[in-house]
Amino acid sequence: LTYIGAGRLRQAAELLRQTGSHRVLVMTTPGMMRRGQLDQTLSELQENGMEAVVFDRVSPDPTFGVVEEAVSCAAGCDAILAVGGGSVLDAAKTAAAAIANHKPAEKLVGTLKVKKQPMLLIAVPTTAGTGSETTIAAVISETATHRKRQILDPKLVPFAAILDPELTVGLPQGNTIHTAMDALTHAIEGYTTKAAWEMTDMFHLEAIKLISENLRGAVQNTPEGREGMALGQYIAGMGFSNVGLGIDHAMAHTLSAHYDTPHGVACAMLLPIAMEFNKPVCAERLAKVAAAMGVDTTGMSTDEAADAAIAAVKQLSADVNIPHVCEAMKADEIEVLAKDAMADACFPGNPREATLDD
Repeated sequence: LTYIGAGRLRQAAELLRQTGSHRVLVMTTPGMMRRGQLDQTLSELQENGMEAVVFDRVSPDPTFGVVEEAVSCAAGCDAILAVGGGSVLDAAKTAAAAIANHKPAEKLVGTLKVKKQPMLLIAVPTTAGTGSETTIAAVISETATHRKRQILDPKLVPFAAILDPELTVGLPQGNTIHTAMDALTHAIEGYTTKAAWEMTDMFHLEAIKLISENLRGAVQNTPEGREGMALGQYIAGMGFSNVGLGIDHAMAHTLSAHYDTPHGVACAMLLPIAMEFNKPVCAERLAKVAAAMGVDTTGMSTDEAADAAIAAVKQLSADVNIPHVCEAMKADEIEVLAKDAMADACFPGNPREATLDD
């Protein structure tokens, strides 16, 4: 179930009542609670005869420890309402699966390890980038190893998603930029991944178009830009959730885990580099990316149009002040980073084979 439009968060309480829920775990961030953004929702849950238990200790790049805390807090609950960015949604999806399967979240890492349907979950994103509200994936950080671990299972897709662009209005500009560039990376990587096919191509090209048209407006906090980004990132999530990603995300997960580089920044820094690396095997697809981004490719050869797509991504990153360098990275750590990237679940989907030296 998907509900799209300004003010649709108000639908959450009624939807939960219709599902027969009585006690709801509300997962969010300290900032959302401090700003009072969920006050009305909590009142509406009570008015609809439900008890709300608030867990607001989700931070960026949530750890398995945070998920364990959420599971403990959920005792007696029969549904989860998650309101926040990708970190909140990933933590909620993982907690919902751990509760239903009576297993520690660490035991669910990998592909198709979620045997029982997770606890009912309604996902409400407050950023426009991760697409977590529609994907089969959840990414949780391991504190000890500095690795991001992925749980991949179709059962993780939430029962319902509510896309309310009003929740993204006033989002700090940095968060808006980072999540938007993550969404663009989802769309471009999904379109060029090994498993891409006709249906996902349709999703990804439309997402690239919507994101390219609306990203700058979202950064300027225009209503049209916010709504366009909310839709674009959601469509990108529908696409890549069916086909996976590639080397960009494999490397971005590694930078974020080792250096706390914001995920969207890592994706954006690496995106033109990954596109250039993959160009020898997917130039025709990159040419279509250029057209979807609004580049006039009339009269261009396939190679020229592919180069134009890479240039368009570089220009967009420059326009929103994405850095070019990960300052924390040291040369003697590159081999470790490369090995971690090759072990990432996204790595096998890359269209061009890559060695450790690559």
